[in-house]
Amino acid sequence: MIPGSLENDYPILLTGGAGFLGSAVVKALREHGFTRLFIPRKAEYDLTRESEVIRLYRDTQPRVVIHLAAVVGGIGANQQNPGRFFYENLLMGTFVMEHARLSGVDKFVAIGTICAYPKFAPIPFQEEHLWNGYPEETNAPYGLAKKMLLVQSQAYRNQYGFNAIYLLPVNLYGPRDNFDPASSHVIPALIKKCCDAITAGQREIIVWGTGKATREFLYVEDAAEGIVLATELYDKPDPVNLGAGFEVSIHDLVHLIARLTGFTGTITWDATKPDGQPRRCLDTSRAERELGFKARMPLEEGLRRTIEWYQQAHR
Repeated sequence: MIPGSLENDYPILLTGGAGFLGSAVVKALREHGFTRLFIPRKAEYDLTRESEVIRLYRDTQPRVVIHLAAVVGGIGANQQNPGRFFYENLLMGTFVMEHARLSGVDKFVAIGTICAYPKFAPIPFQEEHLWNGYPEETNAPYGLAKKMLLVQSQAYRNQYGFNAIYLLPVNLYGPRDNFDPASSHVIPALIKKCCDAITAGQREIIVWGTGKATREFLYVEDAAEGIVLATELYDKPDPVNLGAGFEVSIHDLVHLIARLTGFTGTITWDATKPDGQPRRCLDTSRAERELGFKARMPLEEGLRRTIEWYQQAHR
């Protein structure tokens, strides 16, 4: 645990700290009183190269590491890049945690993914279900690479007494998300699709899948708060889900986003495209019990804020 009297003095390294989730975590850390934050950029340090990771620790000398960096995308990006997503995420996690240990880091916070869960895990997903089956095929290489952070953290705790924890955030969304259609996740992809159709005067949008799959979504600022609370308070080997505790069908999500963006045309479902995992919804009781964490942002309000940000940023 980080002693409360030393909060402002702890140098914290955030890999991926300039990204979508990372920028929200930086903001939350500062709100919690942390001031010594190191945010490496990919152009400066390639975390898939061990020599670069060694140089990063030599340059920053952190006491705490929050490993947020990931190569990630939606279903299409996962289908096109399974080897790259597996290789780069596996190497980053392995090198960043190993050299945190060798550098004498006091605490390591590993950020996993909902994609680590088995395809047919019972709803709601409990942390104990993580090893009860193979992940959904379209994102399994990514999910398994990130799942190895849990294996590594528990092994290092057992052998070296290394204080590493593992968090499992559900699908994130919010302002500053990735809206690139080649790699974005479902919410930003749908927002862009609806807004672009309105701008172009198009009366139809085509959406992947059948709409039957369900998802749970966590607003990025809520996720950041959960990560910071875990950094401050949690020191156990068991993984912790971070979620909002609800599920919504993709069908209902599409119609909600269409309404909030003002798109009134036809929604056509392309059932030749994959739905991905059939259902996703987390049991968040451990996070509430251990961290006092409970998501606060209602989905509709979070979507409204995300849409407003996108419309202002792309005027």
